[in-house]
Amino acid sequence: MELMEKLKILTDSAKYDASCSSSGSERTTDYGGIGAPTSAGCCHAFSADGRCISLLKLLFTNYCINDCKYCYNRVSNDIPRAAFTPEELAGLCIDFYRRNYIEGLFLSSGIIKSPDYTAELILKTVKLLRFKYGFNGYIHVKGIPGASDKLHREIGFLADRMSINIELPSEKGLKLLAPQKTKESVLRPMEFIKNTSMEIKDASLTAKHKQHFVPAGQSTQMIIGATKDSDYHILNLTQALYKKYDLKRVYFSAYVPVGNHPVLPKDIPPPLLREHRLYQADWLLRFYGFEAKEILKEGESFDPLLDPKCNWAMKNLHLFPVEINTAPYEMLLRVPGIGVTCANRIYRARKACTLDFEDLKKLRVVLKRAAYFITCKGKYMFDTFKFNESFIYDSLIYGSPMLPAVRKAEQLSFFDGNYDHLLPPPIEKLTAASGQF
Repeated sequence: MELMEKLKILTDSAKYDASCSSSGSERTTDYGGIGAPTSAGCCHAFSADGRCISLLKLLFTNYCINDCKYCYNRVSNDIPRAAFTPEELAGLCIDFYRRNYIEGLFLSSGIIKSPDYTAELILKTVKLLRFKYGFNGYIHVKGIPGASDKLHREIGFLADRMSINIELPSEKGLKLLAPQKTKESVLRPMEFIKNTSMEIKDASLTAKHKQHFVPAGQSTQMIIGATKDSDYHILNLTQALYKKYDLKRVYFSAYVPVGNHPVLPKDIPPPLLREHRLYQADWLLRFYGFEAKEILKEGESFDPLLDPKCNWAMKNLHLFPVEINTAPYEMLLRVPGIGVTCANRIYRARKACTLDFEDLKKLRVVLKRAAYFITCKGKYMFDTFKFNESFIYDSLIYGSPMLPAVRKAEQLSFFDGNYDHLLPPPIEKLTAASGQF
């Protein structure tokens, strides 16, 4: 098979994997090598500071011995198959880098023959890039569940980030849809990567030569909508993964129908709005000091018309309105429409003067959300008697005479009202979302 035909098949097969952002690598560039893990590229993945990084995102092979019912590359699916050799893939990556197509590599794989055999092929590919070609750029490698710790350790010293996909939010779902995988086979490599990373960091404090083991950390991905797990369960699992395994990111991937298993959803569009709400809630967990049990109660789901922060505020109106000039920093972060940057601006500015609503506009506070939950100099923007649940909810959704509706200009929201008819066909949607070549 021609190399470009392999490239077409294996980049197409990789489009279902969402966890490919680049960020935070501290890898030291070697003298005489090429590339850097922090250089800006042109498309498809974003670093922690917002820069765009171009990654060659593909599978080493889409042959797989597993038959995961939700997976496009499962062994029972009749699709074109291909596999690179380590030499082919390393040479291709360097060729693309020299043409300025890419700045780094995101490498995943189906499992061919056995987990250890697959991991050895990936390790050989990364070694060729680092040692033969002197490539210093960003490399993200997907760990292989079931592969030995020794192989993951060797890969970790050469890659900038590793990720082990948890795939499904519950062990029950994993047994049903991916019987060849176990909870242990997924979580054990996560724990190994975390423990090894801590061990290397501690050893580097006194070592003459500093070592780097997965310097950009590890991440994971779970599929949303393939099973009946609730948003409450998914959010609690996400929080537990962050705390126990020190993950950098948990990615959510809306399930795309690719199989005919009786328990899989059929003839429904991917739950993209649900995925979006989970990402918003994930942001609250990581940067705003929220706990999962605060955002949702058992049995609850996200309100599709309100983002999770507004939804939380509506359920806790007894905490509002807060006085913008005296509220603690932690409470400012919980006001809808006030993010981390604006909270810091308010905290600094109010030391110099007493703030009013006009000042908040200058500080770029999103008043179309925040105005319903704050007072300035003891005054509420609307009539005091209007501070009630029905007024605030209706105003957030439909707008008030003084402020535009949140729903019409909500950040990162692609949908308005009944959004189903606006969704593009599945193939177009996936192509746009995956950043495939």
